[in-house]
Amino acid sequence: MTTYKEINGTDITVVSSDPSNPLIGEVWYNTTTQKLKAYQQVLGNAWSTGGNLNSARTISGGAGTQTAALAFGNPAVTEQYDGTSWTEVNDLNSGRVDFGGDGTQTSALAFGGYDGSVRAYTESWNGSNWTEVNDLNTARNELAGAGTDNTSALAFAGANPMTGLTETWNGTNWTEVNDMNTDRRGPPGGTGTQTSALCSGGRDPGQSPTYLANNELWNGTSWFEVNDLNTARRSLAMSSTDNTSALAFGGNAEPSIYSNTESWNGSVWTETNDLNTARSQPGGTGSSNTSALAFGGDVPPSTAATEEWNAGIAVGAWVTGGNMNTGRGGHLAGAGTRTASIAAGGENPPGYQAKTELYNGTSWSEVNDLNVAKANLGSASNGTTTAALVFGGLNTAQPEYNLKTTELWNGYVWTEVNDMNTQRYNPRGAGTSTSALAFTGNQFPTGPAPGLKVLTELWNGTNWTEVNDVNNTREAGYGVGADNTSALAFGGNPNSAKTESWNGTNWTEVNPMNTARYGMGGGGIQTSAVGFGGRNPAVPFTASNITESWNGTNWINVEGMNVGRNGMAGSGTSNTSALAFSGAPNSASTEEWYGDGKLTETFTTS
Repeated sequence: MTTYKEINGTDITVVSSDPSNPLIGEVWYNTTTQKLKAYQQVLGNAWSTGGNLNSARTISGGAGTQTAALAFGNPAVTEQYDGTSWTEVNDLNSGRVDFGGDGTQTSALAFGGYDGSVRAYTESWNGSNWTEVNDLNTARNELAGAGTDNTSALAFAGANPMTGLTETWNGTNWTEVNDMNTDRRGPPGGTGTQTSALCSGGRDPGQSPTYLANNELWNGTSWFEVNDLNTARRSLAMSSTDNTSALAFGGNAEPSIYSNTESWNGSVWTETNDLNTARSQPGGTGSSNTSALAFGGDVPPSTAATEEWNAGIAVGAWVTGGNMNTGRGGHLAGAGTRTASIAAGGENPPGYQAKTELYNGTSWSEVNDLNVAKANLGSASNGTTTAALVFGGLNTAQPEYNLKTTELWNGYVWTEVNDMNTQRYNPRGAGTSTSALAFTGNQFPTGPAPGLKVLTELWNGTNWTEVNDVNNTREAGYGVGADNTSALAFGGNPNSAKTESWNGTNWTEVNPMNTARYGMGGGGIQTSAVGFGGRNPAVPFTASNITESWNGTNWINVEGMNVGRNGMAGSGTSNTSALAFSGAPNSASTEEWYGDGKLTETFTTS
C-alpha cells in the first residue's frame, strides 16, 4: 500500500505544539491536543480593482482578454487596456449606444445600435482604425453579440421591434439564420463564438417589463433553451471562449442594480462572488469563467471603474472561533488581534452590560467588569488585552443617557480616567491606550447638543483635546489606526460608504466603501484594514455578512462572514488578520479572518 511519505515526500511529524511557521501542505499530529492538523491555502474566486477607464460611461462594446481588452461606444470613444491602464485610441466612425460587439483588441466588430435612430451600421476594427463595412440585414439596438474577431461574428436579439433574429458575419456580409426561441431586448448578455454562443437575460418591451433569466445556447445552427440564470436581469455583461464556460455579471431589473456574478459550467449557473461595484450595462470581456474583465457601466452615475476576475486564486477565509460567554449587541467595544482580543460593554436587552471578556485565540474568558455598564461605546481599536481604552456610550442611569466617561484597562481592572470633552454615543476610535483618537458619534435628544457629530478628540495618555473635525457627520461606522497620528474612518449612519483618512492634523476623503452600511466591525491600520458586517441597506434592518478589504487605496469585496450581523465589534492588525464577535440580536459567535487564506485545519474522524 502506498504511504503518505511516498505520495508527499515527507512523513507526518509528531509534535507537542503546533509549528509556528508551517509550510503550505504540511501535516502534523499534536500530542497535547491529540489532533491531526494541516496547514492549507484556501483557493477561491474574486474581483479585484483594475485601472479606471479614461471616460466614465456605460459601455456597448467589449472585446479581448483580461490583459488585452478593447472598450468602445457611448458614443464613439474607444480605449485599449494592457492589464494595468486604459489608453484612448481612434473613435468609431458612427457614435452610438446599445449596439453589439465582439472580437479581440486588434480585430473587433461593432454592429447595430442607436444614435437618435435605430441603425444597422457595422464597423470593423483592425487594431488601429474603425472602417465602415456592410450593414446588418435588420437594423436594431439593444442587441447582443458573440465572435472571435472581425471576420466571424454572431448578432442576436434586439429591439425595432423586439426580436429574436440571428445573423452571422463572414467577414464581408451578414446572413440571417435560425431565430432565438425567446424574443428579447434589454440588452441581454451575449458571449462566445459564431458557432458556440450563449444569450442570457434581457427583458420584454412592456410598460411593466418582465426581466428575463432565460438562457439559450447556440450550436452553430440553432438555439436551445438551457438552464436559466439565478437572477433575472438585463444590461449584464458576459465573458467566455464558447458556450461551455462563461461568466455573467452586473445588470439591472429596475429599480435594482446588480453586482451579482454567476459562473456557467456548460449545464448550470452558479452564484459566486459579486462585483465590488454594482452596475448596469458594464462592458465585459475575457477568456472564460476563470478570467474576465468588467469596465464602466451605470451605478448611477456612470463609472470608469474596472474590475478583474480571477478564479482559483488565494483568497481570504472566515473560520468559526469560540463563542463569547455573554451574547450581546449594542455596539460593544473591541480591541486587539485575531488571537488576543478584548470585548467590553454592549447590550443584552433589557440591560446594558459592564461585562469584559478576553479571547486567547481559542476561547473567551470573563474578567473584571467596566465601572459603568454601557452600550454604543468607542474604543482605541489597536489596544491590547493588557492595555485598552474605551470612551463615550449610553447608560440609562445617567440623566442625559450620553456618556463622556473614559476607562483604562491595565490587564486586570478598569480605571476611570479623564473624560472626553463632548459626551456622545457611537463614537469610533483608533490608536492605543496612550495615543488614541475618538471621532464622530451622536447625542441622545436629552443631551445638551443632540444630533450627529463631526467632532474629533485626541488622547495623549492623560487628557482629551479637540482637534480638526471629520468631513462627514455620522455614527456607528468603524475606525482603525495605529495611533493618534494615523487613522481611517469608514461607513456609518445614516447609511454611508464614505472613508476618511487622518494624518495627525486633518481628515481627507478617500475612496468610499463598495457598500454603504453601519453597525459593522473592523480591524487593521490606516493602510491595511478590513470592514465587515453591519446593517444591510438593501434589506432594511437586516444584518449583513459583507466583508471589504482596504489596501490603502481601494476597498475590495472579499469572502463574506459565515453569519451576518450588525451592532457588532471587531479587532485586528491588518486586512489579512482580524476577529469578528458579538452583534445583534445578542450574538455570542466569533469568527476569525485569514485574509491570505492560509490557515490550520484540524482533521476529524467519524
